Order: sequence, then structure tokens, then C-alpha cells
Amino acid sequence: MGESSSSVSLDVERISFGGKEHHIHTHHGPVSVAIYGDHDKPALITYPDIALNYMSCFQGLFFCPEAASLLLHNFCVYHISPPGHELGAAPISPNVPVLTVDELADQVADVLDFFGLSSVMCMGVTAGAYILTHFATKYRERVLGLILISPLCKAPSWTEWFYNKVMSNLLYYYGMCSVVKEYLLQRFFSKEVRGSSQVPESDIVQACRTLFEEKQSTNVWRFLQSINWRHDLTESLKLLECRTLIFVGENSAFHSEAVHMTSKIDRRYCALVEVQACGSLVTEEQPHAMLIPMEYFLMGYGLYRPSQLGLSPRSPLSPSCISPELLSPESMGIKLKPIKTRISVEV
Repeated sequence: MGESSSSVSLDVERISFGGKEHHIHTHHGPVSVAIYGDHDKPALITYPDIALNYMSCFQGLFFCPEAASLLLHNFCVYHISPPGHELGAAPISPNVPVLTVDELADQVADVLDFFGLSSVMCMGVTAGAYILTHFATKYRERVLGLILISPLCKAPSWTEWFYNKVMSNLLYYYGMCSVVKEYLLQRFFSKEVRGSSQVPESDIVQACRTLFEEKQSTNVWRFLQSINWRHDLTESLKLLECRTLIFVGENSAFHSEAVHMTSKIDRRYCALVEVQACGSLVTEEQPHAMLIPMEYFLMGYGLYRPSQLGLSPRSPLSPSCISPELLSPESMGIKLKPIKTRISVEV
């Protein structure tokens, strides 16, 4: 069992990506947090999907110049990695119990306590979106808004449970083998970028395949176990008190889950954006499609790209400071039903 969140963290510089990584001891073991930006600005917490870290899950979004200017101008970004998913992670001891989704959500609260963050904006992808949504339902007063990409919110279907169980067994006995890699690539990306016998894989798929080689398979197995035993958040979604923006790829295996989640959150505060010709990992496959919806979403908090507003957003975000008319999907310029953000490309 890890020490309390008041423990001293070990700082490791990550020069190649420009930030600083902290290894923090929480009540449920150590967790890695990479920080980018001015600590005086409002906080944006990110959480990636299974087998990914902040570089492989959010790099495409933050390397998109317009999105980077929007997010880094307005936020200090805290990238949380699932236990053992950070760069250079060692295998977690088999004697350490696999964390439940409740404990993973509590780790997020410990991270906020460690850095003295009272309330935050959250951005998560698929399994990471589930953890942050669960965190938002447990600690409602600490979440100002949710930006979710291809999120999970229900317990696994029998089909998903079976596939995850097979993948867990392969990871446990054979490590990051070719079958596991293909399963993960299908989970993340659309057919268009995964390629075929006639069309080569895209650069982002090749980069992701290479990064799999650096993963500790036992650590990936542990996070997959946690997510495969997740519980249904449907009833808790009705208690959410923050605005929520959901992106989902048209070809995502979790498309129906995102639609279900949207239908269960108060319609006044939630909008769904469907990204055409895209898989689950919208942040890497089509990050530019996220820009305009995020701009309208953040306008509701008085946050803009630097070209639109010269003021520095150093004051804490507060829903009480936002006029009620800005809390409607119409004010975000987004329809409640899925919208296409990109037309199909004729071949």
C-alpha cells in the first residue's frame, strides 16, 4: 500500500516533451503525473486508454497548433498515467493487488490533493474517460467540466468481457504478442489508418505499434483487469453537475456507449460530437476535428484562444461565474444529436 498523498514526490525531467514528470505516492500506490504549463492557470487533468500514456494518447492533439494554443494558453495540464504505464516504468510486483476502478478514481483525488488543486477540468479517452467520469460522480464538487473521447460508462457486455478476458490471458502468458497488438490497434484506430494488403499503415499506427514494444505487459494486464471488472455508471451520470463534451469516432467500437452516455446526462449540459471516418482515438487520428467544439465548450467558461483574448486566465474557473445561458449546448454551437465534423473522402 502506498503512502499518503502528503509524501514527497520524485521529479524526473522529460526534456524531449518539454514537461516535468512527478512520481507521487497515493493511498493506493504510486502514480506518474507529467505537468506542462503555468501552475497559476486552471488545471486540466488527462487520463489515457489502456496500454497508452500521455505521449501516445494526447500527443496528436497537443501537437495540433490550434488545439495546443487553446489548451496550453488556458490551462496547466496534468497528465496522469495509469499505474505502470508511464515512460520507463518497471513491472509492478505481482504481490501488489490489482486496483479497482474505485481506487483508480481515488488516486486522481490524491493527485489533486498533492498539488493543491480544488477543482479541475478533465479529459479522458475510453478507459481513461471511464476513470475520470467515475471520479466526477464521486467528487462532483471537484470537477468543472468533462471532455470525453469514446468513453465507457456501462459494465462490459459479455462480448467485450470475453475479448478482454482472452487478451488478459495472452498478456499474462505471452506478453505483448502480435495478437494483443492487433487487438489494441483495432480498439484505437479506424480501418482507414490501419491499412490493408494494398494500403500501408499510417505513421500514427506504426508509431503506436513501436511504442507497444516498450510497454510492460504485466502493467497493461493489470489496467485491463481493472477495466474489465468495472461497474455501470449509468445511474450516477444523472448526478453529474458539470458540463460534458463527448467525442466519438464514427467507427469506434464504443460508439453506442457514447450515445448511451449522452442520453443519460442532463441534456442541458451535454453534447455529443461524432467524428466521421475515425476510430476511438480521436486525439491521435483526427485531433483537428476536436478544435471548434472545444472552443465553443470552453467559451462557456470564459476561455479563448490567445488571438481572441489578450487576458491571461489565472483566476480559478467557477460555474457560479458563468451566466446560465452559456450552460446550454446551443451556446456551444453543438447539436444534441451526433453531428458530422468531417465529410467522407471519395476514393
